[in-house]
Amino acid sequence: MTTLRFVESLRELVSGGVEVVLSDIWGVVHNGIEAFPDACEALHRFRRQGGAVILITNAPRPADSVQRQLRKLGVADEAYDAIVSSGDLTRLYVADHPGRKVFWLGPERDGSIYRGLDAVLSPFDDASYIVCTGLFDDETETAEDYREMMLKARERKLKLICANPDIVVERGDRLVYCAGAIAELYRELGGEVIFYGKPHRPIYERAMELAATRLGHAVALSRVLAIGDSVRTDLAGAHGFGIDCLFVTRGIHAEEFAGVDQLDPASVKELFGHPPRALIRELKW
Repeated sequence: MTTLRFVESLRELVSGGVEVVLSDIWGVVHNGIEAFPDACEALHRFRRQGGAVILITNAPRPADSVQRQLRKLGVADEAYDAIVSSGDLTRLYVADHPGRKVFWLGPERDGSIYRGLDAVLSPFDDASYIVCTGLFDDETETAEDYREMMLKARERKLKLICANPDIVVERGDRLVYCAGAIAELYRELGGEVIFYGKPHRPIYERAMELAATRLGHAVALSRVLAIGDSVRTDLAGAHGFGIDCLFVTRGIHAEEFAGVDQLDPASVKELFGHPPRALIRELKW
């Protein structure tokens, strides 16, 4: 491999027999403030040709809450078949530990993650484990603001459940920190972390189950294409699961790809480790 190519459209990659697209949401379909119409149309066109689109997201909320947000941002239901969120998987952990006291670290907007669960929310000093959905104030804080808390958690040997493995995410034209930043700090300090969401296998396995239900048959991994804008989550997750990835360069790595048309092998390895199938500046049909 001497270069890594850019493609102009999704159809260049799916015309060879792709049946399922597993698409990231934030950075691919919207930027947290508004939808990307071309991306939504591309996914819709793929579905109209008989393909299945499963949105996989590290949003620390249930899928129905994610859907409500998509509708507010202007993403039509017709753009996808189903949503799998890291919040759904985190809810399963909480449900499997009824009655245990949990310290919730995250903003109020993520409260739907506990909806319908027997979750005993408690102060930090009384908690049996931590669920981290994000920073209390991601507009002003960074993970370093939680170092002292994480040191105390490590001393108490508290397990931290990370409901969003992303380190940063786009919000308009800015990058803000996510739960993954705190979880990685805690892991560096020697704390125990369970990550739900990309790049870990359970979210992909659940997405493939939903795709098989939609299509009426199991789908070979060779006929699946992931789409994402994060090397750490989307690309690494696709590689670990054994599927190709179309990498969107307009997202959180936009500065690294400014003005780049072709990448030499050294640059490919430095940026990606395991290279994607192709690059695209922004998703379009």
